[in-house]
Amino acid sequence: MFDGPVWMITGASRGLGSEFAKVALEGGCRVAATARRPEAVSEALGKQEGLVAVALDVCDTDTIADAVQRVLDAFGRIDVLVNNAGYGIFGALEETTDAETRAIFDTNVFGMMNVTRAVLPAMRAQGAGRIVNIGSMASFACDPGGALYDSTKFAVAAVSEALALEMKGFGIESMVVEPGMFRTNFFDSSSIRSPEAPLDVYDGTPARGAQEFCLGHNHRQHGDPRKAAQLVFDIVSADEPLPLWLPVGKDSVKKFETKLAGMIDSVQPFKERCCDCFVDE
Repeated sequence: MFDGPVWMITGASRGLGSEFAKVALEGGCRVAATARRPEAVSEALGKQEGLVAVALDVCDTDTIADAVQRVLDAFGRIDVLVNNAGYGIFGALEETTDAETRAIFDTNVFGMMNVTRAVLPAMRAQGAGRIVNIGSMASFACDPGGALYDSTKFAVAAVSEALALEMKGFGIESMVVEPGMFRTNFFDSSSIRSPEAPLDVYDGTPARGAQEFCLGHNHRQHGDPRKAAQLVFDIVSADEPLPLWLPVGKDSVKKFETKLAGMIDSVQPFKERCCDCFVDE
């Protein structure tokens, strides 16, 4: 059995999750690869020394603590938590339902929070740990048709940043990784869903166009998932502090820089009046 750092990765049976697991194992780490079906982890990664497949549905709060305990029983510690599990819904806000909204938040946000809550006591006890939350470039540059998915990733980024501040005194760091479009199966029907009751009025609009683009570009994205996983692994494994935000991919970096510049420019005409609203004591 390896004796390197222990990585716990959610949603590790496919896409970026499985790439993180592969790179970590090749780097000498021990990996607890979690998925709703642990057999899917074995199908994706095979049986390797230092790898344990753990059943975990991030929406099933009653089983999260048991899954974390299984990892601790197997390896004795958790050094890196990668909150990767998630999916998308593409459709105009009006045509999505309350149930669809709550379901995606249950997975992308509340699931991430609950897994993190379950892991933090172990990290605090060992006085160290690194938490990697997988967001999206959509968390700082929204697209039409992405109100539900984009808002969940905004929430992931906010939680990650607050967590970094809360955990600093315990030796625990947190960062949000904001991937662009990478050549994975994220754009297939198992990861991208459509509203159950689409409205014809949105046909031919930007909201529908974004959805059609994504579904038509599965495995045709420009980003190399292996390079992305290696970048994240190298940063997490280095001695330097983690960045709070890490845009990954040329498209993500461009959106990040454009959004920041646009935010600064947009406030300039109102800057003086905005500042005047402050009441000096």
